[in-house]
Amino acid sequence: QTFQSTDVERYVGAGLNNQTEAAGVRLKNPDVTVLIELRHDSVFMVRDQKNGMGGFPLGCQDSVLSLISGGFDSSVSSYLCIKRGLQTHYCFFNLGGRAHELAVKEVALFLWMKYHASHRVKFISVPFEGVVEEVLNNVDNAHMGVVLKRIMLRAAEKLAQGLHIEALVTGESVAQVSSQTLANLSVIDRVTDCLVLRPLATSDKQEIIDIARAIGTEEFSKDIPEYCAVISNKPTTRAKLERIEWEESKFDMAVLDTALENARHQLISELVDDLGAEAAQVKIVSTLDSDSTVIDIRHPDEVDIRPFPLTGEALKAEFLNIPFYKLRSSFTDLNKDKRYLLYCGKGMMSRLHAANLVDEGFGNVAVLELKSASKQ
Repeated sequence: QTFQSTDVERYVGAGLNNQTEAAGVRLKNPDVTVLIELRHDSVFMVRDQKNGMGGFPLGCQDSVLSLISGGFDSSVSSYLCIKRGLQTHYCFFNLGGRAHELAVKEVALFLWMKYHASHRVKFISVPFEGVVEEVLNNVDNAHMGVVLKRIMLRAAEKLAQGLHIEALVTGESVAQVSSQTLANLSVIDRVTDCLVLRPLATSDKQEIIDIARAIGTEEFSKDIPEYCAVISNKPTTRAKLERIEWEESKFDMAVLDTALENARHQLISELVDDLGAEAAQVKIVSTLDSDSTVIDIRHPDEVDIRPFPLTGEALKAEFLNIPFYKLRSSFTDLNKDKRYLLYCGKGMMSRLHAANLVDEGFGNVAVLELKSASKQ
């Protein structure tokens, strides 16, 4: 027998009217709406609804290469591309050494795990210290920022071609800093044939920070310095293509070639091993005991959606909820005589943060990876 949703509304409404003390049924502008879903022979009552990301399904659009520095802008612009269904890969130009690289990898890993872990994503790290030194030594101070951005796009274009990607993504917002005036952006873009997407082009800084807070990257980004911003003392805001090209003629492009030759290409799922390569070995456990305390380091939103599986021995354990971005500052306040097991579901973030804590001298930390965690 076939029926329409309006038939269900009338039937259920009549039943509620007859079987309850409701004041009546009003299908238009009701005081209380009862949401139900019919699947085959079953009826489900909807008690709660959660909004998804919106946008398009992941991977239904082409791939892009996002230039990520770990700051608010590049992290949010990467997220907005993911939301739009673009398969987003990451390119990081390392200007600040090992510590900067580790911090940016942590941001990229978080974005991947939370928003597009269903897809294989590349993370490319390019050592750019030599490039920056060449710019500082040979390019006029006022034009350093624009020249460096053009060199980055040159490099990103070559990397994108190797991945068969036709579009680049940056976190630039019009007039937010001196290199991002329309005149400068026009000169910067003319160095590449790739399409350059700027999802934040008309966004205010506070709007960007609000999005970062909502998606969970704020705690990462607020501690990462913007290395590009310290290059020029009195930067030009109206660069001329002829002058920029003349300044670039003083730059030894062999330095850029060397940087690209030394670029490291990784699947983002491999970053945990890389992040922990220089850290002490972290013990992995799969069972709980009464002497250990479990610290769930997941983002609060994820904890609400997928609560820790409280079954068996887990019912006897002590639990703490400390999000990963508060773990370092909170860990020193915990009882040093106890043993702590970090839990994140997939084991990636917990390994990373456990390694960081062990490196800082805390020997009472391990990682909890439940055998059934992948099924949660």
